[in-house]
Amino acid sequence: MKAPLQEPSAPPAYRWRWVALLVILAAEVMDLLDAMITNIAAPSIRDDLGGTPATIQWLGAAYTLSMAVGLITGGRLGDIFGRKRMFLIGAAGFTVGSLLCGIAQSPEMLVGARVVQGLFGAVMLPQGLGMIKEMFPPKEMGAAFGLFGPVMGLSSVGGPVLAGWLVDSDFFGTGWRMIFLINLPIGLAALAAGTRFLPESRSPHPLKLDVPGVLLATLAGLLLVYPLVQGRESGWPAWAFVMIGASVAAFGVFGWFESRKGRAGGDPLVVPGLFRKRAFTGGLLTGLVFFSSMAGFILVFNLYTQLGLGYSTLKAGLVMIPWSLGMVAGFGLAQVVQRFGRKVLQGGVLVMTLGTLGVLATIAAAGATVTPWQFVPALTVTGIGMGLLMAPFFDIVLAGVEQHETGSASGTLTAVQQLGGAFGVALLGTVFFDLLGAQRIPDFGGVMTTVLWVVAGMLLLTFATAFLLPKQAREGEQAGH
Repeated sequence: MKAPLQEPSAPPAYRWRWVALLVILAAEVMDLLDAMITNIAAPSIRDDLGGTPATIQWLGAAYTLSMAVGLITGGRLGDIFGRKRMFLIGAAGFTVGSLLCGIAQSPEMLVGARVVQGLFGAVMLPQGLGMIKEMFPPKEMGAAFGLFGPVMGLSSVGGPVLAGWLVDSDFFGTGWRMIFLINLPIGLAALAAGTRFLPESRSPHPLKLDVPGVLLATLAGLLLVYPLVQGRESGWPAWAFVMIGASVAAFGVFGWFESRKGRAGGDPLVVPGLFRKRAFTGGLLTGLVFFSSMAGFILVFNLYTQLGLGYSTLKAGLVMIPWSLGMVAGFGLAQVVQRFGRKVLQGGVLVMTLGTLGVLATIAAAGATVTPWQFVPALTVTGIGMGLLMAPFFDIVLAGVEQHETGSASGTLTAVQQLGGAFGVALLGTVFFDLLGAQRIPDFGGVMTTVLWVVAGMLLLTFATAFLLPKQAREGEQAGH
């Protein structure tokens, strides 16, 4: 009697699942590298191509915003046309986008190429989460998602250092361009291995693409990020605040439209039932606040070390190593204490807050003479906290998602992660440049202190929103019922 009951929920595991996971992780590496390396290389890029302070913000925001508005669609395209096919198309487009970045001749061309990267990355990335849910049996799911931690940690270690080394080494006279060209061999390898080892995977339910939903989501994201970046340079005119208010209305219209489409029996871009699941809605709010604080902090900290402390590009990359190593250690520690569920995540937030305040104290004590070694303790603690938070995050949030909701859920969750990154870069970048612009003699230490207090506040808000998550990942199955 037991065998027929277990068969639907425990199909035979895919033979090449671990090799396929490596291909998916290679795609994650390309995304992580491109999300971070422009933070290190931004001053060098601006010196070469020109542009305004907003150019630095758009290098990151254009990528994350275009990815955010495309990710929900990317997950749906995988459901409709097959996740393997869309993963390969996304990887190919991302590689071409990297080439366009590497040969850009103006700030506008580079920002446009970053949009291409983001859009194709939005097609590529959500397919990985969907395939993992199908390839791995429940008992291996935690281990599969757990590998994201070390890969993210190693990428965050190698990314800034690699970017700084490539810019300083100036191979073949390419300078900063090599940080994008390095994606070409990775992308081609992912394409070759993906063609051979990724499984065919798609939703068993017939679905249609929700074009009005795509346009509404795109409009809402652009209305939010554009005025935050450009409003400062224009002296905060009325249209900036009107656009921010309009973005709230656009998100509301998007939610209303999706619910109406779902009730009418259509195929909404975001399955409305997802928002009735406590784990999922809590994860969206927690992720939005957290990724905003982290993306903004990383950008501003790298600007501070290079513009304020005079570090070289390579030195600015090296100073981030303690953060990255701490993250790897945090992921490892999270595996040991994973039985505590949500408490691990919230403990990580508090550790990160402590580390952030440690960075603040370091700057306050040493002033303009602070050395990379003085940042080591605080950045290590911050990284450990980030690892503790990230390790259980996706497992808890996706635990309650049904099989037919996988594409929509993974795309929406990752989209919110990217939207949070774009918002954080726009918000904290604007605070940084606004405070500098208001000073006759730039006080980078004072500006950074203010930014760090904002980051600490955002982390405490993350701690509060995490109470919306279930106490354990396994409770996520019950959260939506």
